[in-house]
Order: sequence, then C-alpha cells, then structure tokens
Amino acid sequence: MTTDTTTGAPAPALGQGYADDRSATVDHLARTEDALARPGADRSAAGLPHTAARRARRRFMERHAERLYDELTDGRREFLRLDDLAQRAAELMPGLVPTKEQTEEERRRPQRDKEGRETDHGIFFWGLLRSATAGPHLMEAMRRPTPKALAALPGFRATGHADFGLVSVRRRGDTGEVTVHNTRFLNAEDDLLVSALEAAVDLVLLDDSVRVGVMRGGPMTHPRYAGRRVFSAGINLTRLYEGEISLIDFFLGRELGYINKIFRGLSVPDDGAGWLPEPVEKPWIAAVDTFAIGGGAQILLVFDRVIAADDAYFTLPALREGIIPGAANLRLPRVGGNRLARQAIFADRRIDAASPEGRLLCDEAVPADRLDAAVRAAATELANPAVVNNRRVLHAHEEPEDVFRHYMAAYAVEQCRRLTSSDLVENLERTWISRNR
Repeated sequence: MTTDTTTGAPAPALGQGYADDRSATVDHLARTEDALARPGADRSAAGLPHTAARRARRRFMERHAERLYDELTDGRREFLRLDDLAQRAAELMPGLVPTKEQTEEERRRPQRDKEGRETDHGIFFWGLLRSATAGPHLMEAMRRPTPKALAALPGFRATGHADFGLVSVRRRGDTGEVTVHNTRFLNAEDDLLVSALEAAVDLVLLDDSVRVGVMRGGPMTHPRYAGRRVFSAGINLTRLYEGEISLIDFFLGRELGYINKIFRGLSVPDDGAGWLPEPVEKPWIAAVDTFAIGGGAQILLVFDRVIAADDAYFTLPALREGIIPGAANLRLPRVGGNRLARQAIFADRRIDAASPEGRLLCDEAVPADRLDAAVRAAATELANPAVVNNRRVLHAHEEPEDVFRHYMAAYAVEQCRRLTSSDLVENLERTWISRNR
C-alpha cells in the first residue's frame, strides 16, 4: 500500500481479487470518514478527504463493478431500481455510497451547503452503467413497471382514470392522455413530479386498450398564464436551489425511468409465451402549448410526434443554470444538427415552433384552437399496429441502447460535478432566485 497524504490513511493497493480489494477499500473509506469527523476537517465537496475517498471508489468500481452488481442482485436474478441498489450497496460495502441517514441529512441542506455526498452515488452508477453486463441489466430494471403504477392499474382499467396529484391519466377511446398539473411551478419538474409521471406513463403502456400515449400540460393558475396550458418550464429551479433535487430520483431516475420508457417501452419478465420477448411499447405524442423549456424541450426528442401551438417556443437554458440538459446533448445533434444543438445548449437560443428551425423539433405548428384536432388526427395515424414494429427498429439503429448506456455513465459523473460546482448556486441566484423573489 501507498500512503495517501490527503488523509494519512494508506491508499488501498488493488489487484488481490474481489474479496481482498473490497476489504481494503472498505478499510480505506472508514479511515477517510474518520478524517472527515475530526474537528476542523474540510468537509466541503471538494475537500481533500472526499477526493481521496472518491479516488478509491472509482478504482474499485473500475475493477469490480460486475462482481459487485451480481452480489447486489443475486446473480442478476433481482431487478432493483436505483435507490434500492444504492441502499443495498451501502449495507454490503460500507462507505462505497452514502448511508440512508447521510443521504437524508444531505437532502435537508440547501444546494450551497451540501457536502457533495451524491457524487459517491454518481461514481457508483458510473461504474455499473459502463459495465457491459451490469449496465444493460440495470437499465432493464429501471424500465420495469413501478409499484405505484401496478397498484393503480386495476382501477385505471375499470374507470379509465387515475390521479397521481401532480399528474393525471385519462383514457379516451384508444388514447391514453397524461396531463401535468404542477400549476404552482408552471409544470416544472422535481422529484415528486418525476415519480408521478413515471407511474402515469406506466399505466398508459400497461393498459391493453390504449394504443397511443399523449402528454400535455394542464391549464395554469399563474397570473401571467392563467387559464392557458403550459407544456413544461423544465427543472424546478427553486427546488434545486433549496437542495431538493436528487441525483437518483431526478437526474438519473428521470432519464432511465419515464423518458426511456416512452422511447423504448416497458421491460416485462419473459413469460415463455412467445419465441422472442419484446417490450410493451406504444407510440407517443407531445402536445406543446405556450413553451417547452429545459427539461420540457429535452423530452420532446423521444416522442414520435410533436404538435405545437404556432406561438409556442423551445429553449434549453441548462448552461445558464449551470447543469447538463439530460440526454439532450446526445439526442439534439441527431434531431436538429450539430450547429443548432450548440446554439441551443451553449447560447440558450430560443427556437419558435413555427420557424424553420422549430420544424426540426416539432412535426406540426398549428393555431392553438386547432391543437386538439391535430392531436386526435395524429393519434389515429399512430394507432396503426405496424407503427410499433417500425419505431422499435428505428430506435434500435438511431440510438442503440449501448450508446445511451455509455452516455448515462458519463452523465452520472459530469452532472455530479456540476451540482457541486461553485458557480451553480451563483447562476441560480443571478438568473432565477432573485428574479423569482
């Protein structure tokens, strides 16, 4: 072993096999945690003890992600979601990821005062997602139906309606309509809204009588937009500033959960009935009223048909906010071209739905009073049974799952870096919080 001068604790010399390397890493992480507990220790996200511990975590995950994942999932017989995996890893290998208590303590802090514990989650999921065996299995687990949706499914099948508070689902003929009602924040997304959206998407995919899914924002109560529908104001910046947007439930769970389900469908256990297992997949339409900002613009990139009011617009202000705009960096160059992608991501370029550039992001821009009719017509077209097979082949070649998986591995680490960066809170205070106040 060599001595890590940042903590005075010996840095683990790996390469002795999984069991020995795990034991050495756990011992090292315990010593680092002791160093953090000393009076006057630098507990900041960029502090030297944290840096030493994260170096050890990264080196362990580089070598042993597959073996660790097999142990966590009983040889990949269990399909665990991100939060369950993290909790089990904290118990199996102390120090590798934050404990539940550490995570809850961190969540109570505003973004400015966080210790950066979620970075350890980022390293953990980076290691799993980059693995050719653990990564695909984890992604499949995240595409399984949620318990919340399965509990609501009998009632939805019977009544054609489900209410998750911030999101409702209604079946109209063979169309499943998902409506977002986060009126206080102009349909901006946070952890709670992402959870509700995933359950709603699950219901649309699980109900056999639904052929096409539609997502739309509900009417607003905000004085400026009272009575008008709004698609999405992106990430809830107030919640982010207050430290209430999490890596697992929002930044990773959102991309690997409801967005990936819209794009690739639900993963279901192989019941042996068919010769080739297939996901539960349906075409989706986005109906955009007023604007789709940030995360709202991001998710348009996975819909099969995007229909917008002709006065609507799209923006991606993530750089101004100080974060990475989800998987837009992967998908927008494919949809809008490299130059438009850079202008949107780096310069927050506004793209009007009715403009030539806007037609790269939406299929139709119609007067607001014709939006309902345009959505119905599109749903009739997309209900054609052959659409599902065509979209499956199209998606497999335009964005192979391994491409998305490697992107998400890098995203897990880079988004953590942004969340613990010194400029993030300054950006939020300068561009949003002070204005909101």
